[in-house]
Amino acid sequence: MTPFAAVVFDFDGLLMDTETTLVEAWRAEWAFHGLSLDLTDTFWPGHGGDITQHRLDRLGALVGPGFDRAASHARFLAHRERLHRTLALRPGIAAWLTEARAAGLTCAVASSSPLTWVQGHLSRAGVFDTFKAVATGDEVAAHKPDPAIYRLVLDRLGLPPASAVAIEDTPHGIAAARAAGIPAVAIPNPFVKAADCAGASLVLSTAADLPLSEMLACLARTASAPPAQPR
Repeated sequence: MTPFAAVVFDFDGLLMDTETTLVEAWRAEWAFHGLSLDLTDTFWPGHGGDITQHRLDRLGALVGPGFDRAASHARFLAHRERLHRTLALRPGIAAWLTEARAAGLTCAVASSSPLTWVQGHLSRAGVFDTFKAVATGDEVAAHKPDPAIYRLVLDRLGLPPASAVAIEDTPHGIAAARAAGIPAVAIPNPFVKAADCAGASLVLSTAADLPLSEMLACLARTASAPPAQPR
């Protein structure tokens, strides 16, 4: 019998790999200007939320006076939307959602992105109604690693932190869950190293690594132990 009543999922990079579509769309826009995108040069923020304007600032500085900011942003959005048309749930996620439903576990989402973004993608994937509660970045004053989003979703679920488990793909998401008192499982997105997710109680390469029941049993055994090494 699992001690957990709810599984709370991050969205971007965790339920769906919108991080790769983000990178590929920016890579295409950099290439449009004859430039190569440097992912190591402050591309990723240390928090959740949108830094589109920061990236446009950086691109504009590289391109120079002829940079058309509005046109650049429009090309980026159009390219990313084309990629999203065929975007599916990350490996193993659909099976976890099915298993959770069969086991009577509640599923929820805690994302720094706005509700329209999260709902749009999950509806297109046909799973939005699977989630009993959704808390998003446009509802709180601070994004992850601040725990506000997790506290909001716990309030909506009516559960104490120890009854939930968070599934995250980044260090700042893990930090947010832990700050809210929720044990975290990491499934790093393609741009996060497993070693950087040491704050999680368990690190998997994908949700397909373990059935949900086995993952929860493993987490229950290790929640009070030191952080696990990547599988």
